[in-house]
Amino acid sequence: MGIVSESLNPQSSAPEAAPAPQAAPAPEAAPAPEAAYTPPRWRTESRFGPEGPAPDPAGSHHDRRIRSFQPRRSRVTTSQEDALRRLWGTWGLDIDGKRVLDLDTLFDGRPVVLEIGFGMGEATAQMAAADPETGILAADVHTPGQGNLLALAERGGLDNIRVANGDAIILLREMLAPDSLAGLRVYFPDPWPKKRHHKRRLIQPEFLTLAATRLAPGAVLHCATDWEPYAEQMLEVLSAHPDFENTVPEGGYAPRPAFRPLTRFEGQGLDKGHVVHDLLFRRRKN
Repeated sequence: MGIVSESLNPQSSAPEAAPAPQAAPAPEAAPAPEAAYTPPRWRTESRFGPEGPAPDPAGSHHDRRIRSFQPRRSRVTTSQEDALRRLWGTWGLDIDGKRVLDLDTLFDGRPVVLEIGFGMGEATAQMAAADPETGILAADVHTPGQGNLLALAERGGLDNIRVANGDAIILLREMLAPDSLAGLRVYFPDPWPKKRHHKRRLIQPEFLTLAATRLAPGAVLHCATDWEPYAEQMLEVLSAHPDFENTVPEGGYAPRPAFRPLTRFEGQGLDKGHVVHDLLFRRRKN
């Protein structure tokens, strides 16, 4: 700056100003605080307007527990999107963790079975059609599957299905009353095959303890998997849990019950030599 000032005042006879004292170096900035935990987003914004499924229904209500599911981003077809736009306000609900559901009103007094993870919904629709006197609360985070199940329900006139969008743990823990479920179905959950991911598997002692509080005494938890190591873990933790008893008197796996349809996915696995195991455990009445 001194050179510039001299060029602006070449004839100045004023005594040279004393150099300004140098400012002390600024103190080193404190490290930025660690960013607050932000739960993973499924979608950045709703594609279906205010009447459709929310992109992150529980929002900040999420806790920091390890997730047992991985949201899948798949293309929503025109028919699925149409079903979501038209039918969500009637047959859909978001798992926001802010209220306890009135299942009697929601299902017109029917006993209600919760299904966690329904894929594209074909098996769910078949079970609903075969047993119209039972309500099915079907929970998943897969948007194309939600739209497909709604379309199947409309096509079949299945008014005993409700589709829940979001985390089933929040649904169980905060939105369902004690002893309110007539059954719980977990068909082909993610096996998380890598050893370091086993902690993400849904069927764990903590989950069973929570589920037992929401199942009515005598209600059945029905699991199915084609992943042998996961089936072994399911059998081990269910057999050891004090709130459940095996419906198979001699213990072990159960035959596939007639009410569980053989799905296309399951058929593909059987064609590859996979063995499917069913486990049916009853909540103890005491």
